[in-house]
Order: sequence, then structure tokens, then C-alpha cells
Amino acid sequence: MNKLNKIVDFYVTGFRNLPPWGRALWAIILIKLFIMFVVLRLFFFPRQLQDNFNTDEERAQHVIENITNP
Repeated sequence: MNKLNKIVDFYVTGFRNLPPWGRALWAIILIKLFIMFVVLRLFFFPRQLQDNFNTDEERAQHVIENITNP
């Protein structure tokens, strides 16, 4: 547990002592990650398998058929 506390303290102290431009860079990084993983997924990756098939077996069969038969 002592090593875990040292690791957490290392990162907390490091982020606390960041210069203002470092915090701005981290904010930009977090905003970009949010956009990539949340917003883009909602609008560009439809839930076709969940909408078109009721069970996991039907979804698996559909995926297998599309992978093996081009």
C-alpha cells in the first residue's frame, strides 16, 4: 500500500505543479478524447447489431456470415 501511495502522490504533485500552459494542454487532450470516444461514436457508428437482431446468437451468426462470405 505504501508504494501505491507514493505513486499517487507522485502524479498528484506533478499535476499540481504544472505550469498554466501544461494545464491547458491537458484540458485540450481530455476534450479531444471526449470528442473521439463519445461524440463520434454516437453520430458515426450506428448500433446496427443491437437494432436488427434480438439475441447474441443471431448477432454472432450474422458477423460470422459476413466475415466468411465476402
